[in-house]
Amino acid sequence: MTKAEIKTKKAHIKPKIRTGDKVVIVAGKDKGQKGFVAAVSKEEMKAIVLQENEENPDQPVPLNAAIKHFKAKYQGQRSARIRIPVAIHISNLMVLDPETGEPTRVGRRKEGGKIVRFAKKSGKTIKDEPNIDKKKD
Repeated sequence: MTKAEIKTKKAHIKPKIRTGDKVVIVAGKDKGQKGFVAAVSKEEMKAIVLQENEENPDQPVPLNAAIKHFKAKYQGQRSARIRIPVAIHISNLMVLDPETGEPTRVGRRKEGGKIVRFAKKSGKTIKDEPNIDKKKD
């Protein structure tokens, strides 16, 4: 690796928000909305946040969504407006405290030889939700 490549390479910052975390949006058009993280991009430091839907639990509602318009291409087809989730920067999210349910900062500490995340307000360990996609049958 050359010196120029080393200078241009970004410093590796590990995001403290993971898939499955309960979060609140602290900045942007959906400020104050609570939801859960569906996906995290470590390179871009962005996350997709969804909110649970009471009417249809199988289809969560995207937060920070953009509206995509689809025009009918042939007769009999209907035009539609679809809400598509847009990634939001991790700095605009705060993890909810597992004890109180309030927004909190996240820290790291060693417990039993493993590094775990904890809520700085209450000191409680944040449990890592098992990811459905990575689960082995």
